[in-house]
This record gives sequence, C-alpha cells and structure tokens, in this order.
Amino acid sequence: MIEVIKGIMIPLLGTSMGAMCVLFMKRELNITIHKALIGFAAGVMVAASIWSLLIPAMEQCTDMGKLSFIPAFIGFWLGTLFLLLLDHVTPHLHMFAQNSEGPHTKMSRNTMMLLAVTLHNIPEGMAVGVVYAGLLSNNQEISVGGALALSVGIAIQNFPEGAIISMPLHAKGLSKTKACIYGIISGVVEPLAALVMIFAASKLIPAMPYLLAFAAGAMLYVVVEELIPEMSEGKHSNVGVIMFSLGFTVMMALDVALG
Repeated sequence: MIEVIKGIMIPLLGTSMGAMCVLFMKRELNITIHKALIGFAAGVMVAASIWSLLIPAMEQCTDMGKLSFIPAFIGFWLGTLFLLLLDHVTPHLHMFAQNSEGPHTKMSRNTMMLLAVTLHNIPEGMAVGVVYAGLLSNNQEISVGGALALSVGIAIQNFPEGAIISMPLHAKGLSKTKACIYGIISGVVEPLAALVMIFAASKLIPAMPYLLAFAAGAMLYVVVEELIPEMSEGKHSNVGVIMFSLGFTVMMALDVALG
C-alpha cells in the first residue's frame, strides 16, 4: 500500500516542482518555450494512453478473441464523453484565450485559468489511479514497474505544466508566492482523482478494462481539444511537433523499460 501512495503522489511532486519555477525565474515564459513544453506534455499523454492504458485494457480481454477491443472501445468513448461533459459544465479559460468556456460566471480570469488546468489534470490522476488499482487487484497485465513508469511519465510532463500555470498567473499580477501555490493546487486534483479510481476499481474489478480505456479516452480528449491547438497555433509550430515526438518516445521508453 505504501508503494501505491508513493505512486499516486509522484505526479503531484512533478507539478509542484514546476510551479516553483516562478520563484526563481524573472520573466514570463517565451511563446516558443511554451509551445515546446505543451508539445512534450501532449506526447507523454498520448504514449501513456496507448502503452499504459489501451493496450493493457485489450490484453485483459484476450479470451474474447477478435472482439477483445470492445471493452476498450466502450471505455474510451465513456471517458471522452465524460471530459466533454466536464468541459461544458465547468467555467474555465484556456491559456491565451480571450473568451471563457462553460457556463457564464463572474469568476476572475486567474481562477478560470486554474480551473482549466485542473480539468486537464483530472484524467491524468484517473489514469494513475486505475493502473494502481489494477496492481492492487493482482492484475497480471499490470506490473509494479509499469505502474511506476506511468507515474514518472505523468510527473515529467507535469513539471512543465506547473510552470505553464504559475508563471502566466504571476505575469497577470499575482505575487510569486500565490502563483506558485495556485500552480501546486492545480495538481492536487490528481492524487484525489487517483484515490477515487482506486476505490471505484476495487469495487468493480471485472470492469478494469473499461476503466483503463476510460482514463485513456479522457486523456486524449484533453490532448486533442486543448494541447494540440495550443502547440500548433501561430508560427514555429514545428517546435511543438518535435517536442511532442520527444515526449511520446520518452514515455514509450519508460513504459517498456520499467514495465
């Protein structure tokens, strides 16, 4: 159980370390660096969705033969629709956007930016939680190394995300300390989401393939709806693509090497 607690806290550590960058850096993130960090995060999330979630989901259903894709197919769509629902019912503001999304609210722009990143972090926490739930249930397709690889991979991509939220908040008027705290808070949702998934999965062990794919669908929704547009808009989008490839291969290597 100690290994599980450590595992679900590793991504928060990555976010916290990234958020602390605002305490030491004097300037707002350069747009090219921002695109590079977003691209890297997107690559990690896509690779994690495939190697750590979708493939194990289908491997657990090999007894279904050629229909082993069905639980992954259904779970993936449920995860996608769940994030679509959250996107519509939660007021939030994406980085560099002028208009907020979701219900109309009188919240400040800083608060809505924080909510946007929090929404982004929910599926990552779910992914870590469901993998560790599989480990606790002695699922043969999920190893200690594989679960750790996912946690470390998410933590690596959370480091730039922590900086991406804290530094713009400071640039928009918040003190460095408050901006750092807000950045850390945005990551707290990850271990909370992980705990929810661990509790749910422990009660629904036969549904593990669906839950793995659910997390994958939620993560890829964030990548396609938010990260790829941010890394591709304007000039120098090739930087985001190169860093996407780097993030993808780093996560792929981690999963194979540790799994």
